[in-house]
Amino acid sequence: VGELREEKEKGRSGVPEERDEGVEQEILNDLEENLRKITHHGRRADGIVKGMLQHSRGSSGEKHPTNLNALADEFLRLAYHGLRAKDKLFNAKLLIDLDPELEPINAVAPDLGRVLLNLFNNAFYAVQQRQKTAPSGYQPTVEVCTARQGGRVVIKVKDNGTGMTEAVRAKIFQPFFTTKPTGEGTGLGLSLSYDIVTKGHGGEMTVESVEGEGTEFTVRLPG
Repeated sequence: VGELREEKEKGRSGVPEERDEGVEQEILNDLEENLRKITHHGRRADGIVKGMLQHSRGSSGEKHPTNLNALADEFLRLAYHGLRAKDKLFNAKLLIDLDPELEPINAVAPDLGRVLLNLFNNAFYAVQQRQKTAPSGYQPTVEVCTARQGGRVVIKVKDNGTGMTEAVRAKIFQPFFTTKPTGEGTGLGLSLSYDIVTKGHGGEMTVESVEGEGTEFTVRLPG
């Protein structure tokens, strides 16, 4: 702003040719771009702080009998339609295999909903990214299944997206680690989900992935 004032003052000195309107426009463009960056990174910082607060606060919700099948179906569709609202050209195949004999488990439904929503959002992001470079016959697919195995309830979320390397897979649950471009992810979603499953519900959360082929997250909860 100071530089802009100096340039404008030149026009008042009685020698109009000294004033360079091109320089003024460059300064204004720089100001606009800098403000845009400040806003962008401010919002990202805000997201990180909120995520850190969620990490430190933990869950205060009480556990109640929860229908995991209904929860999985609801949040799969919520994530899909949320992405479709942003990208109307995006389409994916949804595979839903829910165990009809699965009984409700004692859980904090809103917290598990956040876990599922995060897993589904990541899955749709992965298939959307792969679609950008895949051959025309590629069919983005996201799958969810539930089952009871060895006294535990298992939820699997699988996609045929970009997958990840072994090095990325090893860090995927670490706070602030993200594979998304700057500004698109805080690196707290999977970390928070992991804490909800393991610390909040005494369960397990694992991931298997093949780079270029897809990823499968498995959540195991006490039944």
